[in-house]
Amino acid sequence: MTSETPFLRLQARTQRFTLGAPRNFQSAPDGSRVLFLRSPSGEDNRTSLWSLDVDSGTEAVLVDAGTLTADGEQLSAEERARRERSRERSAGVVGYACDAELRRAAFALSGRLYVAETGSGEVTALDTQTPVVDPRPDPAGSYIAYVADRGLRVVELATGEDRALSEPGTEQVAWGLAEFIAAEEMHRARGYWWAPDGSRLLVERSDRSPVTRWHIADQANPDRAPAAVAYPSAGTPNVDVSLVLLGLDGSTVHVDWDTDALPYLVNAHWSPRGQPLIAVQSRDQRVVEIRSIDPETGATTLLCTETDPDWVEIVPGLPGWTSEGRLVRVGVRGGDYRLLIDGEPVTDPGLQVRSVLDIGDEVLFTGSEDDPTQTHVYRTHSGGAQRLSDAPGVHIGGGTAGLAVLSSWSLDYDGPRVEVLRDGAAVTKIDSYVVDPGLRLNITMLTAGSRELRCALLLPNGYRQGSGKLPVLLDPYGGPHAQRVLQSRSAFLTSQWLADQGFAVLVADGRGTPGRGAGWEKEIAGRIADVTLADQVDAVLAVAGEYPDLDTDRVAIRGWSFGGYLSALAVQRRPDVFHAAVAGAPVTDWRLYDTHYTERYLGQPDTEPEAYQHNSLLADAEKLRRPLMLIHGLADDNVFPAHALRLSAALFNAGRPHQFVALVGATHMPPNGEAGAESLMLQQVDWLKRELKVTEMGAAE
Repeated sequence: MTSETPFLRLQARTQRFTLGAPRNFQSAPDGSRVLFLRSPSGEDNRTSLWSLDVDSGTEAVLVDAGTLTADGEQLSAEERARRERSRERSAGVVGYACDAELRRAAFALSGRLYVAETGSGEVTALDTQTPVVDPRPDPAGSYIAYVADRGLRVVELATGEDRALSEPGTEQVAWGLAEFIAAEEMHRARGYWWAPDGSRLLVERSDRSPVTRWHIADQANPDRAPAAVAYPSAGTPNVDVSLVLLGLDGSTVHVDWDTDALPYLVNAHWSPRGQPLIAVQSRDQRVVEIRSIDPETGATTLLCTETDPDWVEIVPGLPGWTSEGRLVRVGVRGGDYRLLIDGEPVTDPGLQVRSVLDIGDEVLFTGSEDDPTQTHVYRTHSGGAQRLSDAPGVHIGGGTAGLAVLSSWSLDYDGPRVEVLRDGAAVTKIDSYVVDPGLRLNITMLTAGSRELRCALLLPNGYRQGSGKLPVLLDPYGGPHAQRVLQSRSAFLTSQWLADQGFAVLVADGRGTPGRGAGWEKEIAGRIADVTLADQVDAVLAVAGEYPDLDTDRVAIRGWSFGGYLSALAVQRRPDVFHAAVAGAPVTDWRLYDTHYTERYLGQPDTEPEAYQHNSLLADAEKLRRPLMLIHGLADDNVFPAHALRLSAALFNAGRPHQFVALVGATHMPPNGEAGAESLMLQQVDWLKRELKVTEMGAAE
């Protein structure tokens, strides 16, 4: 199959036009410099560590990953798992950690531990046990802790002494690593935290022996034994998580809280402003407690409790202490996610706090106001909140409230524009090397239907209104925790390419998606299928009512992950609206998906069997009357291939024709090789055109 356009290969080569974008910003407390990660070009996936001198605006490479990994990069199983959970596809320095003054940065490459002196630029490889995972300096920069062979170790920089702090890790027990549920569902990628004085660490100990083992076989190489994966599916045991305070002097103190009632460790925080903090959550996710820890005894004290009849939403970056020792958290007040300091709201009603980026003298955070398609960066100021980003778009960032970095994405330009703000005023910029995709958007942002669904309609470039009916292709995610309708060009590049193949592409965010408050998100509780599908139906009918060029007799839908589930659901339950579907990596039976995500919306399968049955695709297999293409990676350890395989078997046994595309060796992330990524998209488009009987520019045969 030959390519009609270089766009698909360029998109794969540039990792969806994200390579070359600065990210992972850290600001020095004295305001002198900003550290960040960036690849040397928009087509090079080797990420390096850079430093910006704020006053002069000069950028310099601290760590050239290309030089250090000239012979290629080797990743341990733990590092591969960390990258899969974070959807990290780059090579080189993909993460780093610094001391309190940003004088030293630690990172791992090919399992070796390196330290970079941010002032001189000197980079040193340390002689430690390998492979190294997640190295982190203590606040003074005298020691570096790291994980190797699932145990926590520490190396003293002055002497080079490298020693174990924890008991040895085993196949079942790990020290200092975030377990699967934390990394995949709770926004927590780390498993240990240094004390402010560097004398000890707060360390997660996880035991996965209670967890059911699932297996992933390499079907293309039958001589290889299947890989066993500890996967906590809905209603089954989770990893046992506990916390231990490990002293550099060899002391061990166990942290005490009711792990039976509150088994989920959401996050931890340890700063000079107060005792260490933890947020812990009940299995049904209706209770989150914030507790302080006595470092000497391990006893915990309850500081506050947040409850909700459906679930307590986790906001990344919390809890924490301000420099004055005031507790920062987010709570739902009047249906809004409001920033609370010592229990008092500091954000106005209508501002939905989405993440906390830094807590110091002030709090740096992101949120959405009256328009959920936009995200802005704010800081607390004078008892309230000050918005730092002003132009329409999607603004993310890092650093501190005093020296903030804004990465701004917009519908008006490609890639991000990155600037550094000192006390809210722009002082310099950071270059972005993102490649121009060479694709013009023909997009209209819409608010559709009685629920004011946020939608984007993309038409083929060059298409003239009234020149003929266009088949409609819905391109949603449609589920919780993710938006597709954002004021950013990068969000719609694939959709525009699809439109240019002869479709009217509609992207709609329904109930359950973030940015519109707790009530909007929680309407999906217990009824994921009904609510999300109803909103996609309402969106296409409402938009077609305004745009008569949309052919409602030829409507298809495609999606990945939750979007794949929604696509298959659409042709099963609403064949009157949807005439074909492409379902990539779909969840088909919620009993096969993980505990924290699934039980949040559907409860326990033993006590809510009807909810699981009603929201499953398997029971409706015999109802399929429309064409369906299933796509699944056979190495997927998030949505296991069993999902698509069981649906395919049910369809086969019910006599329902369908197409199955098996991606050998692929995980939950779609293929990123240029040829494979191009082939996957072209096969979908060819199949959709055939099933919808599309010829040129949307015309029906």
